[in-house]
Amino acid sequence: MTSPNGSTTTADDAVGPRAVLSATGLTRHFKVGGAFGRRTLHAVDEVDLVIGEREIVALVGESGSGKSTVARLLALLYPVTAGEIRYHGQPVRALRTRAQKLDYRRRVQMVFQDPYSSLSPVYPVSHAILRSLRLHRPELSAAARRDEAERLLDLVGLTPPHEVMQKYPYELSGGQRQRIGFAAALACRPEVILADEPVSMLDVSIRIGVLNLMARLREQEGVSFLYITHDLASARYVADRMMVMYAGHVVESGPCEEVLARPKHPYTQLLLSAAPDPGAAPDEGSASEDYGEPPRVVDPEEGCRFRPRCPLAIEVCDTVTPKLGDIVPGHAAACHVAASEVRG
Repeated sequence: MTSPNGSTTTADDAVGPRAVLSATGLTRHFKVGGAFGRRTLHAVDEVDLVIGEREIVALVGESGSGKSTVARLLALLYPVTAGEIRYHGQPVRALRTRAQKLDYRRRVQMVFQDPYSSLSPVYPVSHAILRSLRLHRPELSAAARRDEAERLLDLVGLTPPHEVMQKYPYELSGGQRQRIGFAAALACRPEVILADEPVSMLDVSIRIGVLNLMARLREQEGVSFLYITHDLASARYVADRMMVMYAGHVVESGPCEEVLARPKHPYTQLLLSAAPDPGAAPDEGSASEDYGEPPRVVDPEEGCRFRPRCPLAIEVCDTVTPKLGDIVPGHAAACHVAASEVRG
């Protein structure tokens, strides 16, 4: 796929020595309930992902699918229940000292969904950027930190930077606050930014500016992104590859244009049908009908977690959890129906 900046990246490009951040079998379970009935919530189950150099990978799905949990696991905000995270091929679990973990967190930054809650209301916006510089780049003098902070504000489109530095969060718009979040992350000179719904709380008219900012940072700063969103249109605009999550599982993955043009999993088809084309004729027999049953993620049974909502479910879906596998080269889906069509 060709991105807004004109570069082209595929899933195959991200595999191998160019992979910056990857995970295998990434799993996170939470214990829920009281003393008399402890149960297990399966937030993320056996997720595999790869983020390559200068690549934007979109992780899409509805609320509660586990997208943000994946980002927090990669940022080491949650411990993993199972699986392994690798940074440049080296297992992150081998990081023992505080200095090693601090260096990883410097290289893998996170931008949160709500820009206002991620900034302290009692400090000017310069506080977040200067604090990152003091913590992660201690070799800089006070004057150099201030110069770098102004450079970063100018880089993310906040001008004049010396005036923006003095403002408080309540004096800025939502889009400006989100750009402050990107500037604070860039202060650490990261290789990967985990952007958790960075445009979902912004007006539609200014979302495109933040998406263009991500594309520009990838081009100018060499930053890779995991872009978490429920908006397929924005994912298509900015991302190279797409991973679709449902109830803790990745159910489909591949190049953005391929996944959206030829979706293989019924859930991906359902997401696309949520924004219907008024001029298109109804497609009988497709998976655009939603039975409306919510997924069961607390002590889930074996079988496909989408089957209560799937009009295409077959008998094997009730008892066997489908594995993510190629339907066509480079385009994978975790679906018994799609796999049976390929075999047929």
